[in-house]
Amino acid sequence: MIHPAEARRRMVESQLAARGVRDGRVLEAMRTVPRDAFVDPGFEEFAYDDTPLPIGEQQTISQPYIVALMIEAGRLEPGTRVLEVGAGSGYAAAVMSRIAGTVHAIERHASLGEAARGRFGRLGYRNIELRVGDGTRGWAEAAPFDAILVAAGAPATPAALRAQLAIGGRLVIPVGDEERSQRLLRITRRGEDEYEEEDLGGVMFVPLVGEHGWAEDGSRAASSHVPGQSRGRSLSALVAEAMEPLPDPDDPAFGRMFERFAGRRVVLLGEASHGTSEFYQARAAITRHLVEHHGFTIVAVEADWPDAAALNRHVRHLPPRRATGPVFQRFPTWMWRNTDVLGLIGWLHAHNAGRGRERQAGFYGLDMYSIAASIGAVLEYLDSVDPEAAKVARERYGCLTPWQKEPSTYGRAVLRGGYEKCERDVVRQCQELLARQLDYAGEDGERFLDAAQNARLVASAERYYRVMYYGGAESWNLRDTHMFETLEHLLDAHGPQSKAIVWAHNSHIGDARHTEMGSMRGELNIGQLCREHFGEEAALIGFGTHAGTVAAASDWDGEMEVMRVRPSRADSVERLFHDAGIALGLLDLRRDVHEPLRRRLLESRLERFIGVIYRPATELHSHYAEASLPQQFDAWVWFDETRAVTPLGPQHAGEGAPETWPFGL
Repeated sequence: MIHPAEARRRMVESQLAARGVRDGRVLEAMRTVPRDAFVDPGFEEFAYDDTPLPIGEQQTISQPYIVALMIEAGRLEPGTRVLEVGAGSGYAAAVMSRIAGTVHAIERHASLGEAARGRFGRLGYRNIELRVGDGTRGWAEAAPFDAILVAAGAPATPAALRAQLAIGGRLVIPVGDEERSQRLLRITRRGEDEYEEEDLGGVMFVPLVGEHGWAEDGSRAASSHVPGQSRGRSLSALVAEAMEPLPDPDDPAFGRMFERFAGRRVVLLGEASHGTSEFYQARAAITRHLVEHHGFTIVAVEADWPDAAALNRHVRHLPPRRATGPVFQRFPTWMWRNTDVLGLIGWLHAHNAGRGRERQAGFYGLDMYSIAASIGAVLEYLDSVDPEAAKVARERYGCLTPWQKEPSTYGRAVLRGGYEKCERDVVRQCQELLARQLDYAGEDGERFLDAAQNARLVASAERYYRVMYYGGAESWNLRDTHMFETLEHLLDAHGPQSKAIVWAHNSHIGDARHTEMGSMRGELNIGQLCREHFGEEAALIGFGTHAGTVAAASDWDGEMEVMRVRPSRADSVERLFHDAGIALGLLDLRRDVHEPLRRRLLESRLERFIGVIYRPATELHSHYAEASLPQQFDAWVWFDETRAVTPLGPQHAGEGAPETWPFGL
């Protein structure tokens, strides 16, 4: 169980500062006030999740980001007089009390008001005064206020609240014709009858019930009608307006739509599942365009290095390595042994024909599961360039031999101790191989790169299989860090002008800091690491779909099935795009391109992640997670309906293919 103080620190860093909250007073106040003291019993473990929680009376405590956003918008300072309408649990009033001079709070539910007063007393917050009543009327005898914050959605701005603002005061309020869909407005009073209004983006609050808000039955209170006010445009309508229609991926114009990212050092291409044909086709089309027209020479994929190395030698017209067994045979075989990948490999092979080595595009694996194949590759290389070193390496790798066929059992073994020597030996082998870089690379730089990366993989995999049995974020973080470091090694090996395309799942390439992975579980990923290292030189492009079919299994190591993908949930990112009515399109999520829409999409929503396992019956818990789409990705590619990949069999080797053609083995 994480200590509450540490949970607050993580909340502030990952949910607030990372999402753009900059006011130091707000961040410090939210580090200080214990949100776990303001939630109902039984919800304490969820107190620092970036989500609203129920507090009784059909009300909620707002998610931390929204609390911080509204308080920051109120521009509170020491000495500020604040009115809060809709105190609820009292959490936001407590946070504001750590910044402002006095806080007046109104709550219409007596039970919630009494509970909030009790919390203030226990925590020693003496500068908050709370009353039970109709917040839409304000608190005239305590006015004027420097800031008024309303924590419920109004059909229109109550005139009483405007009138109770001091000159220069700020009213922050959700307003919208629909009860649970509003625009967050900041209204600044510039004079007796002069107000300036700013739109801060889309939000979703419980309704503001009262004389100048909504009636108890959900209808508009008579005094809240504003002549001529029109219903705001839906978010899906704005998505439809901003989406750029895409042609089919086999049309050369498809790749040209991604010219905007051609100047980046690294372009990361995602997928919402490992078994959807359209995602592979689209990534292949983008890859072909960037390789052919913009000098990208590295295609790095979420696959084992040794298996991808066999494909790399084929596409670059290099002599095959001594046969070490079939490649891409480990579950899930369909992820890389499919007709869409076959097409890309054939294109790369043809593209590289007759080109100098430095102008060829290579195909590389970033992942780290294959210990046995990597050990074999290192030993084969050392046998050919340094037989004495190969003997030493065999002794060092001997401690891993019992686990090469099933490396996950290594994790169970190391729990009993005795792994230190094995770890020390595999790391030493990697270090010594790298130390001989100049000597060995003179023989064949490409072969040395392959051997060196396999040595690194063995060292990383040893740690991975050791920690995976402890659970938590460490094994995930080790894996994605290894993938990022492999990408760095590839870029370094290809020179300072080299550029790379990465294929991996959305969960790997969408910036983890803006998903449940980072905010709740402390996980990072290659997308986050690329942004942190390359900055604007990295482009993160996600992919999504509403429905169709997918190639997946029901359990790990199970048989591949073609499964029907359930239509996306009504409260998901995917449903927003489905409701936009665009069958195939691109949404540019970069700042200042569609900024009003981008701001409305910032709020975390459910997003679907299907890996090699798909369990439709438990889809909400198995495959959905909260994420902020514009902060995850720089662009989003949308296919409304998709179909499963077609797996390959031996018959797909192709006429005249060499005996070592990987997909024909």
